[in-house]
Amino acid sequence: MNTIKFEKNNTRVIAHRGLSGIEVENTNSAFVAAGNRSYYGIETDIYKTTDGNFVIGHDDNYKRLAGEEIYLEKEALDTLQGVIFFDKDGLKDRCDLRPSRLENYLKICKKYEKHAVLELKSDFTQDEISKIVEIVKGYDYLESTTFISFNYNNLLKIKAILPKQSAQYLFWKVTDEEIERLSCDGIDVDVWCRELTREQIEACHKAGLKVNCWTVDTKEEAEKLVSWGIDFITSNILE
Repeated sequence: MNTIKFEKNNTRVIAHRGLSGIEVENTNSAFVAAGNRSYYGIETDIYKTTDGNFVIGHDDNYKRLAGEEIYLEKEALDTLQGVIFFDKDGLKDRCDLRPSRLENYLKICKKYEKHAVLELKSDFTQDEISKIVEIVKGYDYLESTTFISFNYNNLLKIKAILPKQSAQYLFWKVTDEEIERLSCDGIDVDVWCRELTREQIEACHKAGLKVNCWTVDTKEEAEKLVSWGIDFITSNILE
């Protein structure tokens, strides 16, 4: 099994939850698989744990991946890292398919020289945001990191510490009001691909905003977006 290639021109491609079309999402295996390919960046998601650490995971529990109701924000990191996920064939026979942590993800991104696209899933406090920033800074990787979130306040907390830090707001549909707010706050666009038009991309660019979109998994859709001048495409399988 391999990725689906497309003509990306100047568009930068981001591996969604690692190379999740081939490896189990948000595992070290998915991150390494993306690292070994031509992706510009690797996207992942983090939650806070009960012991003050940061664990990787898209959903707020591991039911979908492991078949168990294990909530990420209600357990300590060591407990979470003991969980084993189903492989793509439905078997739990790979000990490497288990929850990763923020530090693992950053180390892999740095080793393979991939841009880190880090989604902030929890409703983080300012102190927690500061701790995340310090962890990224410890890997000397802030310049190669973009913070993204559906929670706008998380991004404002990032900007309060690092006014020039790359950040993107995750949302569903571009509006003039949203473009104005993002432009004022220095936060770029990360929007659902199905609600995006050429005119909206042009309006964002006119306002000085870069545009990322999720989640694009067909060659035809990706090449259409490339022709419209999209800056980034986030995909599970396209390369």
